[in-house]
Amino acid sequence: MNLSDNKINFSDLLSSTGASSLLQQLIQLKNHTEKSSNNILSHNKNEYLKEWRSQWQKLSSTQSDNTHTAELIIDSERLATDWLIQLFNTLFADQQVILARSNDEPEYFPAQDNEPARIEFAHGFFASALHEISHWCVAGDARRQLSDFGYWYAPDGRSAAQQQAFERVEIKPQALECLFTLACGRNFQVSQDNLFADFDTSSSTFAIDVYQQVQSYIAKPHTLPRDAKTLLIALLSACISPSEINA
Repeated sequence: MNLSDNKINFSDLLSSTGASSLLQQLIQLKNHTEKSSNNILSHNKNEYLKEWRSQWQKLSSTQSDNTHTAELIIDSERLATDWLIQLFNTLFADQQVILARSNDEPEYFPAQDNEPARIEFAHGFFASALHEISHWCVAGDARRQLSDFGYWYAPDGRSAAQQQAFERVEIKPQALECLFTLACGRNFQVSQDNLFADFDTSSSTFAIDVYQQVQSYIAKPHTLPRDAKTLLIALLSACISPSEINA
């Protein structure tokens, strides 16, 4: 990769061999640190993973069909997002949190009045769901008690200083989003979320920073947030073919 080139190809970060290796390392970390875990993957693991893998394979075979119409693409996106919602809500049921579509912009609502926390993602988009999940993974237990995790946010059209602040706090969430996306066999594109900037953004190192953070997570998977490890194990186990896992 040419680090001076902002058009970075994130897909080269995780080959099928690399994905299998990462999965094995994550499983070893889980087995070592969470021997008494109550996570859903510790119970009926094979049953859940078999079903998630079967569903994803069906979705993938549909997505690879070259006869797609716009209607089929939309339907495929909806089904993939349904799959992700089911997987996440099953995987983290013990944490009283649910992933849900929003009809508008994404937002996080902490648990209250015996209602679970809600991670709402924008307009039913698969990529948006992974992005909001990434913020949840990074936030940790304390910030999960706050609306939108207590994040500062300025809308598109930020000043240069605001954009720099935005990019600093987005590096790790987008690095996790990249890993989740690649685990699903999809392409990832970094987002500066500032289409209407009235200043020169060409000197930004944001894409490179995200790329290098992903590299760091892959090289040192023990540094991943706890729930990111859990989700990556599920995604890699479901989306990598068994022959690649056992290779």
